[in-house]
Amino acid sequence: MTRWQRLFPFLQWPRPDAALLRNEALAGLTVGLMVIPQGVAYAALAGMPLITGIYAALLPALIAVLFSASPRLSVGPTALTCLLVSASLTPLARPGSAEWVQLAVWLALLSGVLQVLLGLVRYGWLLNLVNSPVLMAFTQAAAVLIIASQLPALTGFRSWHAIAEQAGWHAPGLAFGLLSLAALIGVRRLRPGFPSVLAVVLLSAGVSRAIGFEAGGGAVIGTLPQGLPAPFLPGWPGWETLGALLLPTLMITLVSFLETASSAKVDNARQGRRWNQDQDLIGQGLAKLASGLSGAMPTSSSFSRSALNLYAGARTGWATVFSVLVVALALLLAMPLLHHVPLAVLAAIVVLPVWGLLQPSSFVRLWRLSRVEAVIAGTTFAITLLAAPRLYWGVLAGVVMALTHFLYLRLHPRIIEVGLHPDGSLRDRHLWQLPPLAPRLYALRMDAALDFATANALERAVAEQLQGAPDTQHVLLIAHPINWIDATGAEAFGRLREQLDDRRVHLHLVGMKLPVERLLAAAGHLDENERLHLYRTEAEALQAIEQGALVGPEPAPST
Repeated sequence: MTRWQRLFPFLQWPRPDAALLRNEALAGLTVGLMVIPQGVAYAALAGMPLITGIYAALLPALIAVLFSASPRLSVGPTALTCLLVSASLTPLARPGSAEWVQLAVWLALLSGVLQVLLGLVRYGWLLNLVNSPVLMAFTQAAAVLIIASQLPALTGFRSWHAIAEQAGWHAPGLAFGLLSLAALIGVRRLRPGFPSVLAVVLLSAGVSRAIGFEAGGGAVIGTLPQGLPAPFLPGWPGWETLGALLLPTLMITLVSFLETASSAKVDNARQGRRWNQDQDLIGQGLAKLASGLSGAMPTSSSFSRSALNLYAGARTGWATVFSVLVVALALLLAMPLLHHVPLAVLAAIVVLPVWGLLQPSSFVRLWRLSRVEAVIAGTTFAITLLAAPRLYWGVLAGVVMALTHFLYLRLHPRIIEVGLHPDGSLRDRHLWQLPPLAPRLYALRMDAALDFATANALERAVAEQLQGAPDTQHVLLIAHPINWIDATGAEAFGRLREQLDDRRVHLHLVGMKLPVERLLAAAGHLDENERLHLYRTEAEALQAIEQGALVGPEPAPST
C-alpha cells in the first residue's frame, strides 16, 4: 500500500467497469431509497428538523466512504446516536428550537474532532474499555427508551401525557402506525431486499392525502425544504454550555464507533482483511464534521443499512456513491412527496429495526457464562433506564464496574499447586486430587504476568506454603505462563530468592520465557547458585524429579 493510498483510502477501490457499476448502482439505489424515509424518522427521534435527517445521509455518507477503511458500510443517522442526541440536549434546550439545532451541531463537531484525533494518534484501542456485556446492556436499555419514545406517535397520541389522560387520541393515526408496522414486518420476512420502507412511506402518503388525514387532525411530516443543504456554522455556545456537552460528546463518540465496529468487523472478516479501526475512526470523524457543517446531527454506521448494502450485492464504495446520488436527487425533486406521510408511519420505521435489539435471552446466556458479568450488565441496563435522559451514567457505571472486576482479577491471579495427571500433564493438584510431585516439594504455577499487580500474590503463596510446611526443601515454579515482568515483579522475585536462600530451599524454574529471563538476569536475580535450577521444559523438570534431583532434605545448618 502506497503512502497516498493510506492517506486517501478510496484510491484502493478497483477501477470500475460497466458490470461493476451496474451492480453497485443497484445496491446504492436500494440503500438510498431506504435511508431517505429512515433519515426523516431518525431526525424526529433526535428532536431535529426533519430535513436534517436527509442532510445527514448526503455529504457525511460520501466523506465517510472516501476516507474509511470499510467502504461498504452505510453511514448516516442511526436510532441509537439520535437517541443520545435527544437525551443529551433535553436539559439544555427545547426540541426543534434554533438553540437545540446549534447544540446538536456542536455535538457532531466535537465528537467528529475527537474521533479524528483518536484515529490520527492510533488510539482506537481505547474503545476496547467497553466490554461486550456493558455494550449489550446499554444497547438494550436504549432500545427500550427508543420504543417508549415512539409509542405515543405509533398509537395515535401526541405524547405520554396525552396517553395518561386518555386525551387527544387519533384513531386513524393508530391505524397508520399499526398497519405500517405489520407491513414492514411482513415484507421483511418475505422479501428482505425489497425497499419496503420507501413503499410503505409512499403508499401511506397517498392514502393520507386521499382521506384528508391532515385536515382531520392527523400529524404529518409537513412541508420539507427542497434543495441541497447550505453550509452551517453554529454560534458560540459559551464555555459553560460547552462543558455540559463534554460527557455527551464522549458518549456519542464511544457508542457510535462501537456501532461502526459491529458492522466493520463482520465485513472485514468476510473479506479476509484486518480491520483498520484507526482509519475508520478518521473516516467516521470526518463524516460527523461534514454532518455538523451541513446543519445536521452526529452520524454513525447503520448495521441494518450496511447489511442491506451487502445483501444487495455491494462490493466497493461505489455503491455508497450511487446512494448519495439518490439522496441528492430526492432532495432536489422528491420532497413534496413526503408532505402527507403520517408521523405514525415514521414511528413504525424507527420501532422495527430497534425492536430487533431487544434480546432478553442475552442476559440469560451471560448468566450461564459469568454471573459477575451478568450482574454488571443488569446493573448497566437498570442505571441507563433510571438515569434517562442522562444515558451516559449507564455506560460509565458499566465501564467502572467492568474495570473494577478486571483489576480484581489481575490483583488475584490464579496460582495453583500442580501434580502429575495420569495423562502426563501437570494440572491443579487439589482440583484433580493428585499426589504431590515429590516429598518436600512445592510445585506451583501462576497463570498471569509477574508485575506490580500480581507480585504480592506470588510472594504470599510461597510464604504460606513455607509456613504451613516448614520441611519444604524445593520450590518448583512453572514459569511459562509468565509472559511479562516489570520492575516490581523483578524486585518481588529477588525477595523470593533471598527468602528461599535464607531457608536453604532450592528454587527450580521451568519454561521461563526469554523476555522474562533477560530482565531478571539484568536485575542480577539469576546469578549462578547451587540452589537455583533452570529447566526449559516441564519434561526436563519431571525427569529431574524421577532421577531424585529434587528429592531429599538438605542438612540444616548447625546451631
